[in-house]
Amino acid sequence: MKQYLDLLTHIKTTGTSKVDRTGTGTISTFGYQMRFDLSEGFPLLTTKKVHLKSIIHELLWFINGDTNIKYLVDNGVRIWNEWPYVNFTKTSEYKGETLKEFVELVKNSDEFAKKYGELGPVYGKQWRHFEGPDGLYVDQLAELIENIKNNPGSRRLIVNAWNPPLIPQMALPPCHMMFQFYVNDGKLSCQLYQRSADTFLGIPFNIASYALLTMMIAKVTDLEPGDFVHTLGDAHIYNDHLKQVDLQLSRKPKKLPIMSINPNVKNIEDFKYIDFELKGYDPHPLIKGKVSV
Repeated sequence: MKQYLDLLTHIKTTGTSKVDRTGTGTISTFGYQMRFDLSEGFPLLTTKKVHLKSIIHELLWFINGDTNIKYLVDNGVRIWNEWPYVNFTKTSEYKGETLKEFVELVKNSDEFAKKYGELGPVYGKQWRHFEGPDGLYVDQLAELIENIKNNPGSRRLIVNAWNPPLIPQMALPPCHMMFQFYVNDGKLSCQLYQRSADTFLGIPFNIASYALLTMMIAKVTDLEPGDFVHTLGDAHIYNDHLKQVDLQLSRKPKKLPIMSINPNVKNIEDFKYIDFELKGYDPHPLIKGKVSV
């Protein structure tokens, strides 16, 4: 995907060195936008292999309103493990367990998972159970879909994961924090605002995830997918990813794959992993990178 490679090049050529929360350090730039026409193929990165299984299961986890890593661990998804593990190491019950041992405890013990696998009121909670100051709750995703069906011209087709009073309770405040939909000529488009963008590890996942969400919501609202627009705040490359980025920039993008979705699913909550089929994905080999927590 040329849009993504252009982003990496932009950061490398115009970005500045910054000290960050994790202590790793970054090259960073502020304010960047990419647009993907979903009729041209599914925007899954081809200059390195991306783990689609993790993307689908994480998205289903969000849609279900879940905030515990138990479902992800049970399905072999590791992308959220570090944050609850760090919290566990600060407790009196921590006895030197490694991250791998922690994950096994989550997998094999519902009681342990309930106590230590929780991430706080992160994405799924805000999408499906947003708490207001008066104690009322809003299912933002359900309201969004209802409004797309009944009031498609609305400029209020928005889901917001940034709930300021609850930020201190979250293992990680939302990076992809707000998204808006737009209906025109029978097509559904989505714009995501992402405050913090780890461009090597995170952004390929985010592009594919929100493109897929757009396709799913289009499916249940009888629309066709339009564009996915990705707007970034702090777009950065971690210092320990610079070599991997150079390798990726040396590779030529390949043809985008096609994503097929079960046409018989009519409700957003009814999608399962088996309802998605990716065709024609032929990426360059995987490039590994360390997660900064």
